[in-house]
Amino acid sequence: MEEWLIALDKSHELPLYEQIYRQMKRDITEQRVPVGKKLPSKRKLSEFLAVSQTTIELAYGQLTAEGYITAVPRSGYYVQDIEELAYTEPAAYTGTPVSMSRKAEIDFSPGMVDTESFPFKKWRKAAKDVIDEQAAHLLQLGDPHGDAELRAEIATYLYHSRGVICDPDQIIVGSGTEQLIPLIIRILGDGAVYAVEDPGYPLSHHVFDQGQRRAIPIPVDAEGMDTDRLLQSPATAAYVTPSHQFPTGTVLSAPRRAALLNWAAGHPDRYIIEDDYDGEFRYAGRPIPALHGMDRGDHVIYLSTFSKSLMPSLRIAYMVLPKPLLDRYRGAFIHYASTVPRIDQHMLARFMADGQFARHLNRMRKLYRKKLQLLLEQLAPYQPAVTYSGDEAGMHIIVTLALDRSEEELAEAALQADVRVYRLDSYRSGASSGSPAFLLGFGGLTDQQITEGVRRLMAAWTIKKRNSAE
Repeated sequence: MEEWLIALDKSHELPLYEQIYRQMKRDITEQRVPVGKKLPSKRKLSEFLAVSQTTIELAYGQLTAEGYITAVPRSGYYVQDIEELAYTEPAAYTGTPVSMSRKAEIDFSPGMVDTESFPFKKWRKAAKDVIDEQAAHLLQLGDPHGDAELRAEIATYLYHSRGVICDPDQIIVGSGTEQLIPLIIRILGDGAVYAVEDPGYPLSHHVFDQGQRRAIPIPVDAEGMDTDRLLQSPATAAYVTPSHQFPTGTVLSAPRRAALLNWAAGHPDRYIIEDDYDGEFRYAGRPIPALHGMDRGDHVIYLSTFSKSLMPSLRIAYMVLPKPLLDRYRGAFIHYASTVPRIDQHMLARFMADGQFARHLNRMRKLYRKKLQLLLEQLAPYQPAVTYSGDEAGMHIIVTLALDRSEEELAEAALQADVRVYRLDSYRSGASSGSPAFLLGFGGLTDQQITEGVRRLMAAWTIKKRNSAE
């Protein structure tokens, strides 16, 4: 296979590598390209499509990470049998811009991090040390659960920072929580029924749907997931974000933590999937230990990632499996290989072992706390027309508006002011009858952007400051 005709729209907001990746994934999932077929080399495809080799490399890298293709050393890339995947996601790109593709000068995305503060010199040193000391060794396949060096560092970090007590053997390293959750779905079996937070993290809900598993939305209030409603449901597994619920920002209260753990302990086949996606960033009170650290019955599956603490592009996540599930996991995935490149694993392990990760986290907590405080200061003059919540932890807050206008209308008005905000209703399983509310992420914005962004939003929404004479 020397060529692959892919329609590219260079005027589209979607990056070229993303367009290539999505169209290739669609062709593979729709079986337009046979299993085992060799893909064009990066050089030949870049020449054929008139794009850079880096663009092709990024697309191939994402397809490899998700298991659609596999790289064979000194041979090339080959199409995998997608029936071996826990789920597949149809490509969404159609070549037609949609509103989410429209760029905004100021983007209050809850998923962005501060890139200016990343310790590139320290990271480069970790990379150099690893290559100088272990380059030849890292060319071979490593442990399918993730290399021992990284799993040992993660276990130590979890014990000291999140109160999680586990052996490195319980840790499975993967390229993202969206890659790990389907593995959990597989080992929990066809009969599992999942309780999910409502509103909640849409990607996890999508994974349950794609895995053709029954998912029951459980309401979230100011104390987190409503455990009374959980107890009334037929769920056997509960997916929760207890340390900083996404998207509301609430923290699961102590009584509900106890109720959730008691619910899981009430049956040997009940499990809690704890997604601690940004548990490192807490700004009010003492750090709250992970649910896993409170569990005495081996019923909590702990999930986390380095996307918020380091960088989204690193694509390293991990899960801690209860010991009763380890044998089940090994039996189900005996032929699987780790989806994270070994060199990336060892760079991160070295970065952690040298103490750089802990220092970076401490710096970022201080930085994000300052950004949060600035955002709250900018919103304060507009109270009570604007109220906020979810400011105890994480990298976004929820703002609620005392306006009789729809979230869709208000989001469009913000976009007209070149500001993007994220509607709370878009994370719900059904329509909301409450006041309009939005997620405002602050991690990736400068102080100037935060200040200007709030000013533009209030003008676009015609909300005036208190005691304004105008």
